[in-house]
Amino acid sequence: MAAPDPLAGLRAALDLSPDNLPLREHLAESLRGLGRLDEAEREFKAALARAPEAASLKVGLARTYYQGGKNGPALVLVEDLLKRPDTPPAAVLLHARLLDRAGEVERAVRQYKEAVASDPSLADAEFAERLGVGADEHESEVIDGRLRAADGDGDGGGSLPIVERPAVTFADVGGMEAVKEEIRAKMIHPLRHPELYKAYGKAAGGGILLYGPPGCGKTHLARATAGEVRAGFVAVGINDVLDMWVGTSERNLHGIFEQARASRPTVLFFDEVDALAASRSDMRQSATRMLINPFLAELDGVRASNDGVLVLAATNAPWHLDPAFRRPGRFDRVVFVPPPDAPARASVLRLLCAGKPARDLDFDALAKRTDGFSGADLKGVVDTAVEAKLRDALKAGSLQPLTTADLATAAGRVKATTKEWFATARNYALYANQGGAYDDVLKYLKM
Repeated sequence: MAAPDPLAGLRAALDLSPDNLPLREHLAESLRGLGRLDEAEREFKAALARAPEAASLKVGLARTYYQGGKNGPALVLVEDLLKRPDTPPAAVLLHARLLDRAGEVERAVRQYKEAVASDPSLADAEFAERLGVGADEHESEVIDGRLRAADGDGDGGGSLPIVERPAVTFADVGGMEAVKEEIRAKMIHPLRHPELYKAYGKAAGGGILLYGPPGCGKTHLARATAGEVRAGFVAVGINDVLDMWVGTSERNLHGIFEQARASRPTVLFFDEVDALAASRSDMRQSATRMLINPFLAELDGVRASNDGVLVLAATNAPWHLDPAFRRPGRFDRVVFVPPPDAPARASVLRLLCAGKPARDLDFDALAKRTDGFSGADLKGVVDTAVEAKLRDALKAGSLQPLTTADLATAAGRVKATTKEWFATARNYALYANQGGAYDDVLKYLKM
């Protein structure tokens, strides 16, 4: 016998008074507290349909998203609330939690302190301890979001990234023909036909910003670009640049550009570039704000020529990038990298299954069943199918070949991770698309 629904009374009352917003909000919060997030989400959305500007409802829906791991939709709601002159302190606290989850701990500390200063009842001892708020500088490894230097000498800095010589080319990248053509026009043709471009006064250089859902091959494409022109490849991560000591991040960035200039032609690839080049209006007093102008100066080649330095950058959140980075001569090409289309998905699956025991795999049929899957999602499909087959092989005591049915079953269990990204991107494409920057997203979504 099924247990009675503890919220049955609330639902009955709401049936009698469907426009009672406090009652609907109470039901939604109760559902969230019980972990029934899908139901809570529906109730919050139903309430917002009746009162679109109600701050408490937006905070409740954002908390529901956050609790369910839907960080993108939660951030869109919170950022909207932060623009209000009467921002609820609860929204500021949730922003701190989202920043912490994204690894931006110092910004999280500032937002946490601001929230608690406005409403002391929001203080969370466990969260504050993780952020290092109020920690003893002699005993704690984390102080207000910053790691204490292990040796305490304050030199900062680190070794430069390795210059690779990739063997992969565009032939090893399935699909993405439109993206490849953009890179050819901007980067590859100027290197292969320098005399022609020189006649028109066009130097080989400049930047392309690749954006799209995670796991869709942006890094692989950047590496293949270097292989296509037999150039060096320098992959730059956040930790290669950012440092807690004043001035060290700027020196690290300059050293990376100098390294690329010394080994040109070089593809300089900045992954998660929004962490280094986030909009200054969003960062307020963030330490990374001081890195924007030096970064722009390096891209402009103020102190040294960037001829032969091909700058590629990737981001999952182009809307957080400072607008100055999109001016001519910088990242003046912004290219959408969508999930692989059906032929590309078939190619990826074929590559992932190569060398594995298999029988009569119909990759085209599997491609049709995995619409919207990223390359990483497809790897998850194959891994899930292989794990199930390994269990069968151990029971049978012999190799059991992968079949189309095995992969189709696995595809039903793996969820496309791109959906959350598109939920966020859709909002920016519809409501913050000045200049048509995200028209490709709308086109992909057939809107």
